[in-house]
Amino acid sequence: MALKRVLAGATMALAVLAAGPVAAQKKISVLTWNIPVYEEKIKGWIADFKQIRPDITVEWIDKKGPELGPFYQTQSAAGTPPDIVNVQGALWLEYAANGALLDLGPYLAKEREVAGRFDPNFMKVWQFEGKQYLLPFYITKTLLFYNKEMFKEAGLSDPPKTFDEILSHAAKMTKGEKSGFLTANFDWLYWPLFAMNGVQLVTPDLKKAAFNTPAALDTLTKLAKATDSGAINKIAWTGRWVEPNGAFAAGTVGMLHIHAPAFFYVRGSGKWVNQDTLGVAAVPGGWSTPNSHALFISKASKEPDAAWEFLKLITSKKWAVTFGTTLNNLTGNIEADKEIMAHFKANDPLAARVLEVQMSNLDKITGNWPLARDSQVKEAFYTEIQNAVLGRKTPKEALDTAERNVNRVLSR
Repeated sequence: MALKRVLAGATMALAVLAAGPVAAQKKISVLTWNIPVYEEKIKGWIADFKQIRPDITVEWIDKKGPELGPFYQTQSAAGTPPDIVNVQGALWLEYAANGALLDLGPYLAKEREVAGRFDPNFMKVWQFEGKQYLLPFYITKTLLFYNKEMFKEAGLSDPPKTFDEILSHAAKMTKGEKSGFLTANFDWLYWPLFAMNGVQLVTPDLKKAAFNTPAALDTLTKLAKATDSGAINKIAWTGRWVEPNGAFAAGTVGMLHIHAPAFFYVRGSGKWVNQDTLGVAAVPGGWSTPNSHALFISKASKEPDAAWEFLKLITSKKWAVTFGTTLNNLTGNIEADKEIMAHFKANDPLAARVLEVQMSNLDKITGNWPLARDSQVKEAFYTEIQNAVLGRKTPKEALDTAERNVNRVLSR
């Protein structure tokens, strides 16, 4: 019996050798930005993809925002970047400028219906030097939240219609511990305050600073005076996310200029927030800065065609609707967003109002210049703006220094 088992084993081994080496299982990896709560649905992505490509294994990785960039860069340096990456804001621009992203143009040219899924205004946000490097995942942009109770106490009824009205409204609501206005200060989210006054950051060719103008000086001078008086809360220039949202949720700030996801944070923290007490509007002029999420494919991907198939699947109407209704966002997928809006109108009218404002004035998007050195330009500009509004420098000194510093970055 033992001899028979040995002979049988030998026969099987010879058969395997005769058949040749077993093909290695192909794999793609997907890196997402801080959505561990979406794990169940991501397993659904993978299950659906397995029906299309049973030969491909999908690995899912999720990282918090501050960890995602360093992780991606480390993996890229090792020659093993994730195949598909979910990125926020302008972080991708440096990657694109360095040749790390796959141009999706050839895929979109072959499958024009995929490009047709998305609102063209949001597709433009993810273009660099004429190439489409990313597809929208979910979309957010800045708007104005306001405390109707504080408005009423100050004798105000409507949201401000001009920049000067923002400041006058803010002054009327400022007393004691209460202040009138806050803005987010990262990722150019504050730029609508300059755009509504006709200020441009750079020249059309993106090669030189264009902001050091009388209009910019007037704008910055007024912002500095309003901050010094307390009408603009200093957290507007020193906080990031938790601090301005927390202050507004506490019911002591009249207006908050920030991107739409702040609504869910504020409503979760502010007991006063309901449909009767919270107002939502576009800022004067309809200007807004996007702070959206999108998906790219690494140029170093060993399975770019499989990655494209996966990218198409997760941005399809089915999965876009699922994402939007689960995590309270619009997606840029035109048909999906119609269903998402209908869902919120039926189930959460206040959230629906926030999302409606997000989809207004899409021709007035600003603060999304395709600058290869976006992060360096941000730092060079905002450091000096902060110096002015906090009284460390005069507005003129700050703008002159910012102009020199920005031009130095742009000339590299």
